[in-house]
Amino acid sequence: MSTPVISTERLILRKMNKDDVEHLMQIFSDPEAMKYYPSTKDEKQTMEWIDWTLGNYAKYGVGLWIVENKETGEFLGQCGIVPQEVDGGTEMEIGYLFARRVWGKGYATEAAMACKNYGFDQIKLKKIISLPDVHNIPSAKVAERIGMKIEKTIHKWGKDVFVYSITN
Repeated sequence: MSTPVISTERLILRKMNKDDVEHLMQIFSDPEAMKYYPSTKDEKQTMEWIDWTLGNYAKYGVGLWIVENKETGEFLGQCGIVPQEVDGGTEMEIGYLFARRVWGKGYATEAAMACKNYGFDQIKLKKIISLPDVHNIPSAKVAERIGMKIEKTIHKWGKDVFVYSITN
């Protein structure tokens, strides 16, 4: 078991590794969970996602982390801090994606809040954003619950997304 990057009341956030393919496939193979992504992902695309994440760890010291139930070790989803291009600059985004079977239990908000605190306290970010699809109300609500406000709407990934942000 790898060392947690962040620990909350109910959750452990740990670094992703190549053995997480099966975990991530619980989300990536689910059309409902992937509704606001271009498509579901197969195993090869999931490995590419893991490689991209490992690259972020190496380059930025952050990335998406695997979220597990603290008591049972059950895989719940992923949440973390990822670099995103917004209007020609790089912003640090809190991203989250959880298995549908655990939706509605507050895990995304708890994990996102922990990532916000980590971003401000540990890596001294001045500003953190979130980029939910304009139609993804649950994701937008998570951003709002951790104190973010809508800054603007941009066109990214071939669709309109809100830019939520919070500054330290």
